[in-house]
Amino acid sequence: MTRLVAGNWKMNGSLAANSALLEGLAVPVGVEVAVCVPFPYLAQLQQRPAGLALGAQDVSEFESGAYTGEVSAAMLADFGCRYVIVGHSERRALFGEDDEVVGRKARAAMAAGVVPIVCVGETLTERDEGRVMQVIGRQLEAVIKVLGAQAMSAVVLAYEPVWAIGSGRSAEVAQVAEVHAGIREWLRRQGVAAGSVRILYGGSVKAENAAALFAVPEVDGGLIGGASLVARDFMTICRAAAGVV
Repeated sequence: MTRLVAGNWKMNGSLAANSALLEGLAVPVGVEVAVCVPFPYLAQLQQRPAGLALGAQDVSEFESGAYTGEVSAAMLADFGCRYVIVGHSERRALFGEDDEVVGRKARAAMAAGVVPIVCVGETLTERDEGRVMQVIGRQLEAVIKVLGAQAMSAVVLAYEPVWAIGSGRSAEVAQVAEVHAGIREWLRRQGVAAGSVRILYGGSVKAENAAALFAVPEVDGGLIGGASLVARDFMTICRAAAGVV
C-alpha cells in the first residue's frame, strides 16, 4: 500500500510562517502526504501544493447543535479535509478524552467522509509493566465497538508511544516492529481486514531516523510532529517514506 506521512503542526503557525513553510513543500512521487493544521488555518491551506492532503487535529463527536467551541466533521469536510487526528495522547492526557470519546469521534469523522487517524500508545510505566498490547487493545476496542470490523479497515492508525512524543527519544526499531505487528495481529483476531489498515509510527520521527523506521515492513508511514514544521526535514522524511534517498 502507499505509505502516508501526516504532519501534525499542533498549536503552531501563523499566516506568514505557514506561507513560508508551504513554499518549501513538494510532494514526492510514491507517498501520500498530509498536513494536519489548527482549525483557523484550514482556509489558508485550501491553497496548498499539488498532491498535499489536508487534515485537522481534532473533531467533535457531535454532528451539530449547541456545543460552543466544537468543530464538526461536516465542517472539516466543507474545507476539504481528508484526514483528522483523533485520540492523540495530548488530547487524552491534557483534555481528559477517554477511549469511548475517541471511538465516537472516529465514528463522527467517518460519517462525514473524513478519515480518522486514530492514535494509540502506552506510557513508559505501562511499557515497563509489560502492558503495551493490553493498553493498545483497550484503546482499539473502544473504536471497533462503535465502527464495527468492516469500517475499521478504512481507519488509519498511528502508534505513538507516549514516552517518545516530543521527547526527542524515539522507540527502537525492534520495538516499533513488535508493536506494529502486534496491532496487525490484534486487528485480524477481531475480523478486520488488517492488511488494508495503514499503521503509522509517531514519536520523535526525524530526518535522521526516518529511513530506518520506514524500513520496518509493518510501518505504513508516519505521524510527524516537530519535524513537520521544518520544510527540509519534513521533505526528507517524505522522501524516505517514498523510498527515495
